Amino acid sequence: MSNLPELAAGTGSSVVIEFCQVCRNADLEPILFLGYLPPVNRMNPIGEKPREQPSYPAQLLYCSQCHLVQLGLVVDPKVIFPPEYPYTSSTTKILCENFAELYREVRATMDLGPQDLAVDIGSNDGNLLSNFKDNHRVLGITPEEIGKIAIERGIPTIIDYFTPEVVSTVIAQYGQAKLVTATNVFAHIEDVNGVVALIMQLLKPGGVFVSESHYLLPLLETLQYDTIYHEHLRYYSLHSLKYLLEKHGLEIFYAKRIPTHGGSIRVYAARAGDYAVQPTVADLLEGEAPFVLSKDNLLKFKECVVVSKLQLHSLLLAIKEKGQHIYGISAPSRASTLINYVGLDDGMLDYVLEVKGSHKIGKYIPGTLIPVVEESCLFADQPEYALLLSWHIADELMPKLRNKGFRGGFIIPLPTPMIVRD
Repeated sequence: MSNLPELAAGTGSSVVIEFCQVCRNADLEPILFLGYLPPVNRMNPIGEKPREQPSYPAQLLYCSQCHLVQLGLVVDPKVIFPPEYPYTSSTTKILCENFAELYREVRATMDLGPQDLAVDIGSNDGNLLSNFKDNHRVLGITPEEIGKIAIERGIPTIIDYFTPEVVSTVIAQYGQAKLVTATNVFAHIEDVNGVVALIMQLLKPGGVFVSESHYLLPLLETLQYDTIYHEHLRYYSLHSLKYLLEKHGLEIFYAKRIPTHGGSIRVYAARAGDYAVQPTVADLLEGEAPFVLSKDNLLKFKECVVVSKLQLHSLLLAIKEKGQHIYGISAPSRASTLINYVGLDDGMLDYVLEVKGSHKIGKYIPGTLIPVVEESCLFADQPEYALLLSWHIADELMPKLRNKGFRGGFIIPLPTPMIVRD
């Protein structure tokens, strides 16, 4: 049974959440409202005349029963994950390194043989499974056309949503999986209880489910309001993940914080009793308890977000009043939230720059007329400032851009807006 009302697929419809997505508690408490945001991956071509575009309310809600922080609206997935979905995980160095490390960790944690099947839900361009494919049977499942890139790389991929029909097809053609992974997708899929039930169906006895999701703790610690958009329906703590998985007979036996996406949590789960529970689980639960067991720190987060927004707007305004130029660096999904929430436009950001080959080049940032162009403009034009929209990997980006010849200052927007010149 679905945990959420069913949407009319492809219509652009949305459903207001009246109860918790995990435990169905109807008493959800509002935390933060970021206004009405456009879908982060609906990008119009440069030169196209402005026209009516959809936007949807972005409000965070808190459940005091299972401690889940969640978005207050579900948007039709075919609107927020269109077939031309432009995100490719293989272009991000930290993700490539993360998935290589995940593979080594899986091999050390469980017995995964050459004939065992590893299935990745939301497999994108096959970045994760590329680490597994030479030593194990692999299968990706993703609804985007980018899945064709994985197929070209020799990674079998079903280009479809993770549905009961797809799971039945997988079991019939490949058998059950020894390993199921869901990285940066487990918070995106609409009916999470239905998804976990399908994972249980797909997972063979002794199998392991590994998820990676943006972690609530660093979101609060570093004011990552820019990660709030309609792809992300849930913002997990380990408490809320534990509640969800235990509902379906899965026990978390290992958990760790990882650096991807500005701070995520990696969780290993299996049928209760299959694996010894490691001390990391209790340690993380204890460490996050003050932040997730009540809404007090969430409300403090709201206050800090508002202050940070005003500080960033003031900083950029002071630069523009001097007649100086600011280029944005990279166009991750989170950039759309920051730009729209803070109220930036093409008068404040001349361009947003992406690396050569990005599917986003030649488009406008959603909800604006800020053009996305190739990164080479930064070195040719030498604007006074570069606003790091992928600020969570600033330590990687700044030396790289310096080595390529950029001489201006860097603006790091979060958690406290600051200019870096070294």
